[in-house]
Amino acid sequence: MPAPPTPHPTPATALAGGAQGTRALRPLLDITLNALARGATARGGPLPAGGPETVAARIRATGPALPEHGTGPEESLHTLVQALAEGAADPADPHCAAHLHGPPLALATAADLAAGTLNPSLDSWDQAPSATALEALTTQALAALAYPDHPAPDALVTTGATESNQLALLLAREAARTHHATPLQIICGANAHHSIHRAAWLLGLPEPHTLPTPTGTLNPDDLHTALTAHHDTPTLVVATAGTTDTGRIDPLPSIADHCDTHHARLHIDAAYGGPLLFSNTLKTALTGLDRAHTIALDLHKLGWQPIAAGLLAVPDTTALRPLAHQADYLNAPDDTEAGLPDLLHRSLRTTRRPDIFKIAVTLRALGRQGIADLVERVCAAAHHLADLIDAHPALELHSRPTISTVLFRPLGADHHTTAHTRRRLLHTGHAVLGRATTPQGLWLKATLLNPHTRPDDLRHLLKLVEGHTTR
Repeated sequence: MPAPPTPHPTPATALAGGAQGTRALRPLLDITLNALARGATARGGPLPAGGPETVAARIRATGPALPEHGTGPEESLHTLVQALAEGAADPADPHCAAHLHGPPLALATAADLAAGTLNPSLDSWDQAPSATALEALTTQALAALAYPDHPAPDALVTTGATESNQLALLLAREAARTHHATPLQIICGANAHHSIHRAAWLLGLPEPHTLPTPTGTLNPDDLHTALTAHHDTPTLVVATAGTTDTGRIDPLPSIADHCDTHHARLHIDAAYGGPLLFSNTLKTALTGLDRAHTIALDLHKLGWQPIAAGLLAVPDTTALRPLAHQADYLNAPDDTEAGLPDLLHRSLRTTRRPDIFKIAVTLRALGRQGIADLVERVCAAAHHLADLIDAHPALELHSRPTISTVLFRPLGADHHTTAHTRRRLLHTGHAVLGRATTPQGLWLKATLLNPHTRPDDLRHLLKLVEGHTTR
């Protein structure tokens, strides 16, 4: 049988890797960057104006998603990248401050391009030799930030806090099974991330015992009472260092003390607050963090990485043994014995992109102090915004910020007015603010993650809120 023909690759079918890959990529990158710029200019603000139907109509107008005949790489890239940018919520805009949705560094984004080009998959060493070694080196360094006094801390790379929290509950469940027939009981505050409840459901665990948190943080006395009530049950306590709504940090030392007294396991969701560890001045807010059995961290929040860049840190790499899994084509025993790294215990995923690479590039370029400077800048900006709100006669401040989240609302506004103000800002595309409900009612939420936000940007944001408030 004759050999199949070898087609010459066209610009649309050329590969990104290999010796000729960069030659194929370069003109496409120019098209992409130009389309990004045109889309941002057309958008003209942090969010496209007009609301969901206007944006959806603009996307539909670009043409069918699966045409019978392709339009070619130049037209396809230009049209859809511009449409994506024109209809984006841009976290690099200082008035896009609704969520823990950070603007990535250009440096990290460029690093992510290299990772995507080479496309390593971290499910076996022979698919990702250098990425495997770099992941081990970098995760150990980050874990050492969280566990500075432990000899062999480690961390797994995850897609974010939802996956990290699920892994933490899984490790706690397996540890409990070793010593108890009773299912693991989770105790958390009402301030805990919703992924805790979802993870308990996914893992077949009892519904978490949820303690009220009217002040926004877990009350150690309430925790002591709950632990006493569950004294015959293996228990995991979940604390939070940086809540989604207010950015507050639970009293970690007292919580850890109660866990020690009651022989309970402790997981701390520090997806938001964890990067305070980079700063010598701010890390004191996380005292007690290193007493946790597991810690969730996210660097696509206060780490300025493209999504995804999550981590689950543990004080010793042996804590990850319950995740061991064997598939002969990926980690055959004789390969492992011969020295090929076994990667299947590093994630519940099989195919896994090298998300650690962009983090490694950033850490090398900026160092701990460089990242600390960015963290300190956004925290300082939050305090400045709080000062401006305090001094504003038509606005009300909820409380001083703990990290970089500021809650406020028009003075005397009810739920309807606050919610309507937020939606008017979204519809016009002028500002993207979140919402948070406390015992005092509904608040606008500004989550400041852009380290280049200026005082004038914050003053203008408050003017926009005032101008879009209707009673």
